[in-house]
Amino acid sequence: MISKEHDLSLTRQCQLLEISRTGIYYQAAGVSERDLEMMHLIDRVHLKWPFYGSRNIQGELNDLGYAVGRDQVRTLMRKMGIEAHYRKPRASKPAPGHKIYPYLLKNLEITKPNQVWAADITYLPMARGFCYLMAIMDLFSRRVLSWRLSNTLDVSFCIEALSEALDLYGPPDIFNSDQGSQFTSDVFTGLLIDSNVNISMDGKGRWIDNVFIERLWWSVKYEEVYSKAYGSIAEARAELRKYFQFYNGRRRHKSLCRKTPHSVYRAALLMQEAA
Repeated sequence: MISKEHDLSLTRQCQLLEISRTGIYYQAAGVSERDLEMMHLIDRVHLKWPFYGSRNIQGELNDLGYAVGRDQVRTLMRKMGIEAHYRKPRASKPAPGHKIYPYLLKNLEITKPNQVWAADITYLPMARGFCYLMAIMDLFSRRVLSWRLSNTLDVSFCIEALSEALDLYGPPDIFNSDQGSQFTSDVFTGLLIDSNVNISMDGKGRWIDNVFIERLWWSVKYEEVYSKAYGSIAEARAELRKYFQFYNGRRRHKSLCRKTPHSVYRAALLMQEAA
């Protein structure tokens, strides 16, 4: 999204995207081999038991022979962008001044494609580092509409994925996400508002509200990421592009009566056009 050749200054571009100017010069800080190994293990534990906090994850690592304290586990979890999933007593503010939208999916029957899209971000391990994956899914068909990788958690890669999905498929009726600062930012919600999309946000820590995209992360990691050791983001991007083509076009889903997301999405659109 940031372009040094654009007429707008880099400072103004960063202001519009609500990201730090230093982010465009960001170089990933080195992480020790031991910390990377623990982060990969934390990712597996979190995916298996998403309600585990730093204390329980510390216990799992201790059982595996890692002499690690809770403070270090908490620090690594923050670096990974993950936290325990559970209903908290109060909804915290993701970022100062960011508006939180109500949850619109309760008791809603999803009956057609582009009725509800969902988005989320997850941590991905690589051979000598890590990155973040953001994806947008159509909840009716489970089809992954767009996705992006980034080595930082700024909003720009989320904007790129959303812009691509809107350009390719048109606006959905409802867009659902968690309360992460990327999704509550003015530039992200503004793009949805300009497209006349109703914005829905999960309760803080309510992973079950976005369960289908959480299941996507399980599939991506156990069927693709954990079996490989990406040497770079470029390699990860190339391999994930092939995986999502498989996921949408070849992988049959039990919840879709053994059909693929692409076939369900396309058939439903054709039925709508015929009607």
